[in-house]
Amino acid sequence: MSEQPTAPRVAVVVGGAGAIGGAIVRGLAGSGHVVRVLDRAGDIVCDLSDAEDVQAAARRVLAEEGRCDVLVHAAAATDLMDVETADLDAWRRVQAVNVESPLLLAQGFVPGMRERGFGRIVHIVSDTFWKPPSPDLLAYVTSKGALIALTRSLAASLGQYGIAVTGVAPGLTRTASTAYQPDAAFEASQAGQALPRPLTPEDVSAAVGFLASDGGEALTGQILTVDGGSVFT
Repeated sequence: MSEQPTAPRVAVVVGGAGAIGGAIVRGLAGSGHVVRVLDRAGDIVCDLSDAEDVQAAARRVLAEEGRCDVLVHAAAATDLMDVETADLDAWRRVQAVNVESPLLLAQGFVPGMRERGFGRIVHIVSDTFWKPPSPDLLAYVTSKGALIALTRSLAASLGQYGIAVTGVAPGLTRTASTAYQPDAAFEASQAGQALPRPLTPEDVSAAVGFLASDGGEALTGQILTVDGGSVFT
């Protein structure tokens, strides 16, 4: 049985200084969560490519807040490389930020979630896993595929403890991290959507807010594709 909270739940948003992460921070804070931000510019500064730094950040959250009830991983490294230009060090950095840091943070926070009988872990993945847009996103798309697999594996093993693990896959959304994309890419993406309007960070935040709630528990193991109906999963 899930714990009935007597105090606000604590949410940790990784990548909360970004556009999508910031929308998630605002959404969770608006629903009553105490929110801590892990980011290069967050209230807990963290280099997600450094395992020791990630582990130290998790320990700091527990030392200062005593718990983490909701973990949202919204950070991503998007280093561009294709099969011919892939550099192994850069490849490993992408995997460290996008796949290994979610695992390390789960290791830090799951024991407390299990003890309390409640936990929500939400990974921001990408609809590019089903529809890779260009060869130079090789490392990024591969990492998101691995993160989807991690999401489903954790969901299967942690559900018995009241911990739901899910993913949200945004479509192409205008943010600082997608500024390298030409206007034509956004126009083509929107034209291919069933719902032909620009996607916003708030679209992702709304999905995360539900998944983080008591009502989102039965969706564990699922990936919600928030891309206006560009791909169907």
